[in-house]
Amino acid sequence: MEEFDFIIIGAGPAGLSAAQYASRGGLRTLVLDSNIGGQLLQINELENYPGVFPGVNGFDFALKMKEQAKTFGVAFLEQMVLSLEKIGDYFSVKTSKAEYKGKYVLLSTGAVHKNLEVAGEKEHIGKGVSYCATCDGPFFRGKKIVVVGGGDSACSEAIYLSSLSDDVSIIHRRNEFRAQKAIVEKMLKCGVKPVYDCVVKSINGETVVESLTVENVKTGETKNILCDGVFVFTGIVPQNSLVSDVKKDENGFILCDEKMETSVANLYVAGDLRSKEFRQVVTAVNDGAVAAHSVIEKIK
Repeated sequence: MEEFDFIIIGAGPAGLSAAQYASRGGLRTLVLDSNIGGQLLQINELENYPGVFPGVNGFDFALKMKEQAKTFGVAFLEQMVLSLEKIGDYFSVKTSKAEYKGKYVLLSTGAVHKNLEVAGEKEHIGKGVSYCATCDGPFFRGKKIVVVGGGDSACSEAIYLSSLSDDVSIIHRRNEFRAQKAIVEKMLKCGVKPVYDCVVKSINGETVVESLTVENVKTGETKNILCDGVFVFTGIVPQNSLVSDVKKDENGFILCDEKMETSVANLYVAGDLRSKEFRQVVTAVNDGAVAAHSVIEKIK
């Protein structure tokens, strides 16, 4: 069983940042993930990361972070982690290919988008229903597109989709968006049409998406909106299945102290999986750096 000082599970911005700081600080560091980049891969243009101007593609940004970490000696293995177990003072991390041992572990497995859980959603996944605008947006160039959600992700994706079509609407259950003001203003300037106070009741179509049925939460009135593509960004679900005995908040996000250490000694958390108010690339990178620094200080 190969042993490392620090094992990082999850290679999004939090994990990549932690890897760089840990290896640069002298730790023998391993990063495990079946897909390097995490949520960065869904960002068409990262325009609000300090010092990175003009904006860059999320995939390119992730690739640079990985290459930068490798220059400090980080080992990257694209393997799916199946289990994490603490045995005495060490952790055993089993993947689809091998087992690794480490005294310190960072969980940075992130979160995934929620489904709407409405009629017609599952049947139309890949047939007009999508959860990744940069992945599937080009298929709907020049067509009628509807975005569902009201946070930063929804509004940012609507901005991107507006570059592909002049007919983009965004449905939100409230009368104002939760996203940052600058993002909302940019979205509206791009011509995205808001549909306030409405929720999706069903996604309709014979073989592909043809329309949505929405309900006004204030009046109860329902109506159909014709569309070819539906992009859903209504929240996230934490990827916490590897740990059951760690303290979490009511939504399943993992609690930690200011050093990113969880209720389990020597187990750290960073990024979207961590219980916090503000989830951005820059905050994930900060989490990872803090976690790595904390491990280095503890070893010293």
